[in-house]
Amino acid sequence: MTENPTGAASVTVAPTIDEITLADDPSRWEALGFTTSDGAVQLGAVRLALAGRDAGRGILGWSLRGIASSELDGLPTTYSDRPPPTAGPDHPNGVMAIDHVVAFSPALDRSVRTLRSARLDLRRIREQPTPAGAPRQAFFRLGEVILEVVQEPEEVMEQRSAGANGPARFWGLALLASDLDRTVAQLAEHASEIRPAVQPGRRIATLRRSSGLAAPIALMSRTEGSREA
Repeated sequence: MTENPTGAASVTVAPTIDEITLADDPSRWEALGFTTSDGAVQLGAVRLALAGRDAGRGILGWSLRGIASSELDGLPTTYSDRPPPTAGPDHPNGVMAIDHVVAFSPALDRSVRTLRSARLDLRRIREQPTPAGAPRQAFFRLGEVILEVVQEPEEVMEQRSAGANGPARFWGLALLASDLDRTVAQLAEHASEIRPAVQPGRRIATLRRSSGLAAPIALMSRTEGSREA
């Protein structure tokens, strides 16, 4: 992983995620059926670096290939020129990849402009509220992973000192399971019941607080064909 000293990407490939760093201990992920190596979990083409609970809270940052700037409206970002990994290990719990990364923004239009200027590929903006209460969402394609940027509701912004002027922030991850029923059954009391997802034809469950992970984690079923937002 390298930081580009000029502030400009040295490659012309579409942006992809190299690594996401979380304030988690490898032992906690191993207890949930993930295979770790050198303090990390590889999920598809993305490496989750587990920095330990003393490193901070939640998702600490990420490194991206092919971006024009590391200034992503407050999302802690570094450049990477590391090539994509070979196929990852088969995790005993059946999780195979990251489906999407979730971030929140107090000013979605501002975040969208900033991310697009860094060459992130905006696929669409959802203008309708979600069942969870998010008023708007923007979806960016980063290789096999989607970045979902959610507009914070006004009542959430009012609780923050910076209000609408505050930065975007990482929130959680949605992981893709090859067989969601089997994965949820294996995780037992640590997983919620499976329910329909917002995406048509897909299902979702969440990991409970008892899982002991630092960031909210969802588990999603596969769909036939493209997973594009």
